[in-house]
Amino acid sequence: MSDSCIRGEMADTPDLGSGAERHVGSSPTGCTKYVSLPLPEGGLKVWGGVLKEITVAYNEYGAENTGDNVIYICHALTGDSKVAEWWPKMVGEGKTFDLNRFHIVCANVLGGCMGTTGPASINPDTGKPYGSKFPKYAMSDAVDVFRLFLKTIGVGKLYALVGGSYGGMQVVEWMCRYPNEMERAVIIGASASMNTQALAYDALQKRVIVNDPEYHGGDYYEIGDGKGPKEGLSVARQIAHITYLSRDYLENKFHREKQENWVNPLPFGEDYQVESYFQYQGKKFVGRFDANSYLHIVDAMDRFDVAKEFGSLEKAMANVAAKVRVFSLDEDVLFTEEQSKAIYEALRASGKDVEYHHVSTGSGHDQFLTHPEDLARYIGEFLK
Repeated sequence: MSDSCIRGEMADTPDLGSGAERHVGSSPTGCTKYVSLPLPEGGLKVWGGVLKEITVAYNEYGAENTGDNVIYICHALTGDSKVAEWWPKMVGEGKTFDLNRFHIVCANVLGGCMGTTGPASINPDTGKPYGSKFPKYAMSDAVDVFRLFLKTIGVGKLYALVGGSYGGMQVVEWMCRYPNEMERAVIIGASASMNTQALAYDALQKRVIVNDPEYHGGDYYEIGDGKGPKEGLSVARQIAHITYLSRDYLENKFHREKQENWVNPLPFGEDYQVESYFQYQGKKFVGRFDANSYLHIVDAMDRFDVAKEFGSLEKAMANVAAKVRVFSLDEDVLFTEEQSKAIYEALRASGKDVEYHHVSTGSGHDQFLTHPEDLARYIGEFLK
């Protein structure tokens, strides 16, 4: 494999489930790199089984790693390692994550479909894609893979660990279990566990995927076009996307407007502009994401519960050694203001160096990606 940039969301790559060539070093242009992790004899045990080979896809940006300037950014649920592309207002020269000062690292999560070993990767025991044989994993397993990855590419203690949404939950797990591995931690629009309403939304998403006749129990990679339950995955994404945007944002954007010059061949269909918008989001998502990866990542997120893991939220946060900044997002139904405050209060009760900020642009959960202006100011001050 060469060092050339991998372009596009689902670019063709060699077999990323086994033995990808290792590339280590600064990548100021943001080229995606791959590293095969050195695993224990017999493989790495995860919550649902064993993985004998793990390849991680990652991107590095910015200044040379001097040992005290590395910032690791955990991506959100369906993100990838190209953090400078999906967070362009935050990552760049002179920006919050200043590439003149910091060495920025981001890797695709375990079970993903953007280069890191996941269900579509080749199972070394069969020579075929894992499919239904890919083991379920816990949030702690995902964090342990990231930790091993960083060690493998020569990164020691982090100057800062940052994550939003699903990535923020990884930060929570990481700073509680391995408190001395980062100086600073930033948690954006995340929680110590999913609330019941969010679990209900996720349950619907998982159900429409596995009930799609093209799912084939997860073993669809060698059947038909190999892309599996496209309709189920599209609907799942539409359900999820509703939770990413606030009610006021949708109202202001669409106003119950009907489609112009729309001729709908179906008895019930895309009469309204908001329907068309979500249909578009679903179809776009199917073109870049794998249904099995989506199920595994959502499942790990749903089962995450740091309070249960440690006995209580207070006991979990008592372990933290890093300076922490917690951010909640206005009108966020997935990770509520109350859940963010609970993390903050537990940290404050233990006498930790912590601050809490509530930010709002009125757009809901996705505002940390689309309108990060307030975040940029607060996080920039924190990183000084």
